[in-house]
Amino acid sequence: MKLFGLVLSTLLATSAVAFADTPPPPTAPAPTIPDGVILASVPVGGMTADVAASVVHAAFWQPVVLRFKTNTIKVDPNDVGLSVPVDLAVAKALAASPGTTFALRGVVDAGQLSAFVAHLAQRFAKKAAQPRLLLRANRPVVLPPVVGQILKQRVTVAEITSELARGTRTPIDLPFKFVKPAANPEAIGPVIVIRRASNLLTLYSGARYVRQFKVATGQSVYPTPLGRFQIVVMWKNPWWYPPPDPWAAGKKPTPPGPGNPLGTRWMGLSAPGVGIHGTPEADSIGYSLSHGCIRMLIPSAEWLFDHVRVGTPVYIVGA
Repeated sequence: MKLFGLVLSTLLATSAVAFADTPPPPTAPAPTIPDGVILASVPVGGMTADVAASVVHAAFWQPVVLRFKTNTIKVDPNDVGLSVPVDLAVAKALAASPGTTFALRGVVDAGQLSAFVAHLAQRFAKKAAQPRLLLRANRPVVLPPVVGQILKQRVTVAEITSELARGTRTPIDLPFKFVKPAANPEAIGPVIVIRRASNLLTLYSGARYVRQFKVATGQSVYPTPLGRFQIVVMWKNPWWYPPPDPWAAGKKPTPPGPGNPLGTRWMGLSAPGVGIHGTPEADSIGYSLSHGCIRMLIPSAEWLFDHVRVGTPVYIVGA
């Protein structure tokens, strides 16, 4: 019996070793897509289903590039709800004949894409504007007109949708409608700058120097106001009416003619009671002797009257 047991143990051990050394049966290779098959412009022939799905998915989920001047914007397909039936298309490709070409289109969430484009439109929107007048270093500066721009949203949505749905990624130049400011030949014309401390009035045409005059400005108790004003009224041969101020108490209205305190021209400003006018008191020119108005020699006031208009901006500065 002992001998039989020993023989049996030896046979079992030998069988176990022989079984352990036997290699497993070979696994069947994964099927591949027939040669020459193209799916959504991606050659997937010879690929397994997993590899083909990964490659096609990567092509569709590349961002769409938008360009405008120096700006580059990338549209992430995930941000606009792109969905593509990649797995279904790959399954069809596996069963296709060699050399078959398949189209594949994705679907974009219209609401998400429209909201994205509306945000872009707001970001790049620009209103048309006439030239603007500023005063810098006591001189007028004219900023150029602004051409308005409006993003064509419907066109933009259509172009982005096409790139996303087809899986192509050609950069898109954002389409805009450009709007020129309405023609306004009087947008920037004559400009007056009055330097109160220097008692100088300078006329500009836009930013271009035209002519300068010595003037009289207000006394310390009746200072000429500082700021930006405009001419609101222009009179030839004006009447003078005494203002309700102590210095004019007892004075009577004066008709046009010699001795009229306003001379022969009055250019009233938007500052109440203040204007540019001629004066028969030629000796006051160059000094601060008026009651707030800007006095000029009568011939100078007549010349200026012919070169300005109602609406002309008037800057009064301290220097």
